[in-house]
Amino acid sequence: MDRALQIVSIIISLILIVMILLQVKGSGLGGFLGTEGGGGIARTRRGLEKTLFQITIGLSVIFMAIAILSVVYSG
Repeated sequence: MDRALQIVSIIISLILIVMILLQVKGSGLGGFLGTEGGGGIARTRRGLEKTLFQITIGLSVIFMAIAILSVVYSG
């Protein structure tokens, strides 16, 4: 069971990395810090951007649950 949780957590972490990289819009460090264009003004997400954001949140919750299960089952 512990081995299966490790494999699933690796797969989910790789998918999370790809999802986060797909969300990055700006070039350079300014895009990561949120200072792209409007000086950090928040805007609403629409369409595919909103879907990617929601999937990323869901995957991060699943990853955290698997990490907790992994700790519980290893001890």
